[in-house]
This record gives sequence, C-alpha cells and structure tokens, in this order.
Amino acid sequence: MPPKAAIIQPILMAGVMAFLMTALITYLNLGVPPDYLARWMKAFVIAWPAAAIAAYIAIPVARRATGRIVGWLEAKGY
Repeated sequence: MPPKAAIIQPILMAGVMAFLMTALITYLNLGVPPDYLARWMKAFVIAWPAAAIAAYIAIPVARRATGRIVGWLEAKGY
C-alpha cells in the first residue's frame, strides 16, 4: 500500500464504521425522536476521531494476528 493510502485508508474506514455504528446505537438508545439527526451527528463527531485512533492501533495487531492464523491454518493443511 502506498504511504499516503496507509494514512488515508484507516481514517476513511473509521469514518464509515463510526457513521454506521453511531446511527445504530443512537437508534437503539433513543428510537427516532425529533432531534435524532442532531444527536446522531453529535455522537458521530465524537466517535470518528476515536475510531480513527483505534484503527491505527488495531490494524497492525490485526495484520499480525491474521498472519499467525493463516500460517497455522496452512500448517494444518487447510
């Protein structure tokens, strides 16, 4: 992955995930009150930066874990 893409991709991925998850959690907690959109957007604005930071931490861990799992599966003949 090119260096610029390695910086941009986790931010975009985190944005999509935060957008969808805050919509769902806001709906589950509140239903659809008249100010649903405002509450959802407030949650999203808080969640996106947190999700981006989490992505930068989680992606290397997930890559290493994936490599180990795939190596284990291949060693077992799967």
